[in-house]
Amino acid sequence: MGDFADKLAAKPLFYQRAYLGSLLPNYVKSGNLEKFYQRLTDFNFLMAKIQHPDFGVQALIDDFNLVDASEAVTNPEYNPEKVKALNLIQAALWMSADILDRDRTKLAEQLLGRLLYFEMPQIQAMLEVAKQWKAAPWLRPLTPCLTPPRRGLLRTLEGHSNSVNAVAVTADGKRAISGSVDNTLKVWNLTTGKELFTLKGHSKSVNAVAVTPDGKRAISGSSDNTLKVWDLITGKEQFTLNGHSDWVNAVAVTADGKRAISGSFDKTLKVWDLTTRKEEFTLKGHSDSVYAVAVTADGKRAISGSDDNTLKVWDLTTRKELFTLKGHSNSVYAVAVTTDGKRAISGSSDNTLKVWDLTTGKEQFTLKVHSNSVNKVHSNSLHKELFTLKVHSNSVNAVAITADGKRAISGSSDNTLTVWDLTTGKEEFTLKGHRNSVNAVAVTADGKRAISGSWDNTLKVWDLTTGKEEFTLKGHSDSVYAVAVAADGKRAISGSWDQTLKVWNLTSRKEEFTLKGDSNSVYVVAVTADGKRAISGSWDQTLKVWDLTTQKEQFTLKGHSKSVNTVAITADGKRAISGSDDNTLKVWNLTTRKELFTLKGHSKSVNAVAVTADSKRALSGSSDNTLKVWDLITGKEQFTLKGHRYSVYAVAVTADGKRAISSSSDNTLKVWDLTTRKKQFTLTGHTSSVNAVAVTEDGKRAISGSFDKTLKVWDLSSRNVIASFTGESAIACCAIAPDGVTIVAGDKSGRVYFLRLEGITEYLEKGIA
Repeated sequence: MGDFADKLAAKPLFYQRAYLGSLLPNYVKSGNLEKFYQRLTDFNFLMAKIQHPDFGVQALIDDFNLVDASEAVTNPEYNPEKVKALNLIQAALWMSADILDRDRTKLAEQLLGRLLYFEMPQIQAMLEVAKQWKAAPWLRPLTPCLTPPRRGLLRTLEGHSNSVNAVAVTADGKRAISGSVDNTLKVWNLTTGKELFTLKGHSKSVNAVAVTPDGKRAISGSSDNTLKVWDLITGKEQFTLNGHSDWVNAVAVTADGKRAISGSFDKTLKVWDLTTRKEEFTLKGHSDSVYAVAVTADGKRAISGSDDNTLKVWDLTTRKELFTLKGHSNSVYAVAVTTDGKRAISGSSDNTLKVWDLTTGKEQFTLKVHSNSVNKVHSNSLHKELFTLKVHSNSVNAVAITADGKRAISGSSDNTLTVWDLTTGKEEFTLKGHRNSVNAVAVTADGKRAISGSWDNTLKVWDLTTGKEEFTLKGHSDSVYAVAVAADGKRAISGSWDQTLKVWNLTSRKEEFTLKGDSNSVYVVAVTADGKRAISGSWDQTLKVWDLTTQKEQFTLKGHSKSVNTVAITADGKRAISGSDDNTLKVWNLTTRKELFTLKGHSKSVNAVAVTADSKRALSGSSDNTLKVWDLITGKEQFTLKGHRYSVYAVAVTADGKRAISSSSDNTLKVWDLTTRKKQFTLTGHTSSVNAVAVTEDGKRAISGSFDKTLKVWDLSSRNVIASFTGESAIACCAIAPDGVTIVAGDKSGRVYFLRLEGITEYLEKGIA
């Protein structure tokens, strides 16, 4: 479907601009909403506008805002169902904006992955056209596999090179400011998702950030013992506040923007005059580190939380401690104050939040919310009802409360955020997308969006007005580390940390059944050539052989002394070769169910193994950065392949046994000539560890999966990437069916992706490959 863009490009520039730009506003002004609906559900129009240099993704997203609910009163052509479809398409574009900004050809991939959930005729008609797009090779999702609109995630903000510790939002909700272990702050445009600029000056980790109410300045606290004041208009540092003798962990700003209050490991709080740029005074009283500080709206009182298990309330006029709030049994990591200044809410590593009456200095009640520490709280108000909130499976590190006091958003080391209804005390929905612990959360003043910061080095922007609708994602409840495709191309088998294997029908892409029996995470799976048996390897040091006809475990192979990381099966189905964290490979007779021999030679974990089609040789990849080639008749090592700088995580062999392709945590793939025993060439393009590799039966293409969340298809003749797909999380495994175009992959979030390589015939006919 590249013909449409080509034809449009052949038109005069004024025509292109009118067609892609001014026609939509004209339709709305003239009341011709039907034309407006048609244009924005036309895949060819969407693709042309995104690809045109005068427009792009954000211009297209803005088009959808030309019509809103107010049209319902004045225009008889207003159609709520069609507007609903447009809203979903716009949300999908917003969620994919960071990907489309980097590669505009990925529109079809992203729309299919996110909108196949919806049976609405306008959306399905658009997707049918998207499926036919063949201007370049691409990986078409065969099932809905990406996070859909109405599950919260709007977009991901990437740019920090280390953990994000702090985040604040300007009062108008247009910008976010993040602080990181990479020593920088970044200012983000929340409308476009673009980084506006980076604030550099701290020499150590940025632990805290606050923004003045007018949105013109940010104040940051750092492990370099200083605070810095930044001009958010120019992106320049205004001045530095020196005085603390240890890390600055917390900072708050008064409502008039004239004062900042900081808390430090040096057990003190300091009050700073932002006009004179001087320290006004120091508040002493805590017997241990100060982790949190908040200030009342009238600027007269500050509340601090400490490692000494207490909170202290300070009078900023008299510079005296008013009273101490005692009740927590462990460190107080977070504190916030209601807008009326009458109550404070504190979060502690004793796993509770406490609500305090600041007029009496008494504890009002305790919220026993979490099974681990509560580290951050942001609040403007709090509902008074007492209840318990339980859902997270790991430490809760951040909590934000909307200004109306009706909702709370918690962030956890289980990598999720949960949205709570504070009226009923019930969980509304869970927001999934971070790949590591969530450290910080902020909420816009209108309560419609949350911004989270994580150990995965990203911020994510969440839509809190949506997210209630649940969708079934095809996959596991935990990371998918193994996937294999049967030789007949009819089935795929995936293995997961959720301790199960799932058997999928590759025609329907539906789960046939689940195999349960492993006592620990499944790291690897292989299928016999006849498709009748599967073998899985687990962290419990065993392999299990499964009968795929009866759906039962046949037997268990024991012998490794550490986790089993990899397994391969000979073409005749009589032997299996496994690799382990015990640095060895073992060769098993699947008829007698006995170990034949052990292959020793690697000095570190064996992560990957492949067998040549003639069953005479095995290749292994190891954390010792090498590959070894073994003679399966004699049980001897033939030779070692050296070239990777870091661990080898995957290896595949061409059907003719002449070539091997390996992937590594050095972010590369290497292609080896097994006849000459030499490296032929290196494939570069991934930006993180390459965890998986597969090769087509004709040996012409390889598929790789990486921690950078992408799958790439490589032409081994031209040595180029000819197609790629961006998933939701780190890609941990991949396999390709005998047809050479159907690809199955698994990721760290538990998703199983079913993809088809499209446009390859057209690509080859053009003589590019």
